Amino acid sequence: MHQRVLIAAAAASLLSTMLVAAPAAAQGSDKEKCYGIAKAGQNDCANLTGSHSCAGQSKVSDNAAEWKYVAKGTCKGMKGMTAKEAKMKATKS
Repeated sequence: MHQRVLIAAAAASLLSTMLVAAPAAAQGSDKEKCYGIAKAGQNDCANLTGSHSCAGQSKVSDNAAEWKYVAKGTCKGMKGMTAKEAKMKATKS
């Protein structure tokens, strides 16, 4: 009986890990992170400063620390920044 519980717990853990990892894998290589373009509450995940770790938690629009996935090659046209550029801007502030 104890072995069944252990196997069930391991299976549930594996399944939950796969479900959490799926959105990141779904972005694929046709997308890139673009910093400084996310509107308040519309960021895709954690920010550079570490003040939050989830999507939709940005408080200010166009904050350099916040990012969104965009089609590869379109970030500069949206006046966005790479992670390196955003980090440099954040350290100057």
